[in-house]
Amino acid sequence: MESYKQEFIQFMVESKVLKFGEFTLKSGRKSPFFMNAGGYVTGSQLKRLGEYYARAIHDTYGDDFDVLFGPAYKGIPLSVVTAVAYSELYGREVRYCSDRKEEKDHGADKGSFLGSSLKDGDRVIMIEDVTTSGKSMEETVPKVRGAADVEIKGLMVSLNRMEVGKGGKRSALDEVRELYGFETAAIVSMAEVVEYLYNRPCQGEIIIDDTIKAAIDAYYEQYGVRQ
Repeated sequence: MESYKQEFIQFMVESKVLKFGEFTLKSGRKSPFFMNAGGYVTGSQLKRLGEYYARAIHDTYGDDFDVLFGPAYKGIPLSVVTAVAYSELYGREVRYCSDRKEEKDHGADKGSFLGSSLKDGDRVIMIEDVTTSGKSMEETVPKVRGAADVEIKGLMVSLNRMEVGKGGKRSALDEVRELYGFETAAIVSMAEVVEYLYNRPCQGEIIIDDTIKAAIDAYYEQYGVRQ
């Protein structure tokens, strides 16, 4: 596992963004882990977050893109901090763009988007925190493709939960890939998280002990992706 992935796993735990216990998801599933990217709130946290996204995007997609698109609302700061980090780490300027939940009908920046406008020929990377059902893509992909003749190169999320999506057979990331025809990836997967944290001290304590590991295994027996 790449060192930045190990650092990112520690970073999620230290920032209290990735937690273990018992959580009820929007889907109604009882999950032994929960991730909330809204927990990144300080300047230093957001700076590091953008760097991890930038590294993962560079490793996965290279420099073959022009725009980072972050769906409202959580995708807005993600696209901004990643664009900043990409410039600092790789010396390349990429634009950010996000959609508005409600179209703005006044001012110089009226319309459906924040940041850069989308132009014919733009190569776009979609960026999100985590995709559980792919619902946000249902709303934003048509907006992006309808704004200009763009090519969506791929999607990057921070965590692949590795559980079945709406179809009940494939992961949400695989469903997005098959439905929309672009690649999908994550900074880390839950398999990597478990591999790294199981019985390993983090901030002086064991985050995933035998009890938590058993709960995660049981959860994936029920909801995990069958390879």
